[in-house]
Amino acid sequence: MRKAAALAAATAVFAAAVLARQRLREAKRRARAGAVLRDLEARCAAPAERLRQVADAMAAEMRAGLASDDSEGGAGSVALKMLVTYVDSLPSGDEKGLFYALDLGGTNFRVLRVQLGGKEKRIIKQKSKGVSIPQHLMSGGSDELFNFIAAALARFVASEGEEYHLPEGMQRQLGFTFSFPVKQTSVASGTLIKWTKGFTIDEMVGMDVVAELDKAIRRQGLDMKVTALINDTVGTLAAAKYVDNDAIAAVILGTGTNAAYIDHAHTIPKWYGSLPKSGDMVINMEWGNFRSSHLPLTEFDQALDAESLNPGEQIYEKLISGMYMGEIVRRILLKLAQEDSLFADNVPPKLESPYVLSTLHMLMMHQDTTPDLKTVGIKLKEILGIESTCYKTRKVVVGVCEVVARRSARLAAAGVYGILKKLGRDTVGPDKQRTVIAVDGGVYKYYTFFAQCMESTLRELLGEEVASSVVIKQAEDGSGTGAALLAASYSQCLQDEFST
Repeated sequence: MRKAAALAAATAVFAAAVLARQRLREAKRRARAGAVLRDLEARCAAPAERLRQVADAMAAEMRAGLASDDSEGGAGSVALKMLVTYVDSLPSGDEKGLFYALDLGGTNFRVLRVQLGGKEKRIIKQKSKGVSIPQHLMSGGSDELFNFIAAALARFVASEGEEYHLPEGMQRQLGFTFSFPVKQTSVASGTLIKWTKGFTIDEMVGMDVVAELDKAIRRQGLDMKVTALINDTVGTLAAAKYVDNDAIAAVILGTGTNAAYIDHAHTIPKWYGSLPKSGDMVINMEWGNFRSSHLPLTEFDQALDAESLNPGEQIYEKLISGMYMGEIVRRILLKLAQEDSLFADNVPPKLESPYVLSTLHMLMMHQDTTPDLKTVGIKLKEILGIESTCYKTRKVVVGVCEVVARRSARLAAAGVYGILKKLGRDTVGPDKQRTVIAVDGGVYKYYTFFAQCMESTLRELLGEEVASSVVIKQAEDGSGTGAALLAASYSQCLQDEFST
């Protein structure tokens, strides 16, 4: 009996010792994870002083890009291409009539019809249809691809009711959003620099994409003409200008990132043509390629860049866009798992897979409002196969998401501040001019913390007096509606020129 009691006591002491060691080990693990998180916060810090340096560098690179004719890149080229879009007339709201858009941005495209009713009625009706591009057309010939697209346009027009039939002799006007690298030569022409997103139609490189589309449209017997060639960022600016005349810039914050803004044509050294009637010119910045020694890069960013398809390029995009934020979080969590046993003694195998953790997953975990961070636990199990996690581990995961999101949002605000500095709208003017920045993209639309942090950071940089006249507005469907609006704007311009 005594032996049994002694054995039971010894077992209890042993169990207590094991439990104590486990708790000690867990405490040490959490302490190490906390120290790593604090270190990460310090290295990702983007205080206002640093952001002002980033903005100054952005403004300087903007000026350098406006002075350089190098649009295709190469050794020693400028970071920001600052592409002249030839768009010098943005929608005013007076436009009337029926206009079309073609939005080709990847393996799918959309055709749209927009009916405009002028200042009073604005957009009366709108309809769109999405079409998938068969795989074989992505690597075939240019005629085959554009014939397929033009046939879809023809079917879209043929399905219209009688109320959309145009008067005899009137041609349909089309805005063409082409989200691939193009060297623009006029508002309605541009040569393809290279394909991306899985397209490999080599014969198209160096050819005018509008001319190819126009030929395919004629082969379909469709009386339609491309009057504007744009990218989604320029379309977003057009859509914003249509509803608010104070819009001067547009920013895309989605899978990728870019910005476009309105500049004075006479301040663009590489603009050699006669000055446009409006005096303005829309510039496509291609700001994702911005780089500066002031950007707070960590070893996680450097490793991501080195292992990417374009090392040394698109550094700013790799810091602030939806394509990369989730991947940065994954890399940090992997280090915590490997070196500090964040997820107990095992490193989850799925955590070692690049890009397994998307920015959508990141925002869902970060914005978890349940008391025990239940959503975080569910996502870790679904995505990474981690069966169970304690509250403190989930809290660390949320902390990592917050550090990465805050840095990205503050850097995005610095970019906007750089544009305002370039335009001289970062100080209080005598007329206290109202300034509207249009923003589109899934990161801004759905990542509430990101959007709020970006807006509060811009206010911090501008100061309350200037910030009171700067408005950030969420924009919608620049690549579709914006293209149709620019088709309308340039149709109106052509009519004005003809009438004079």
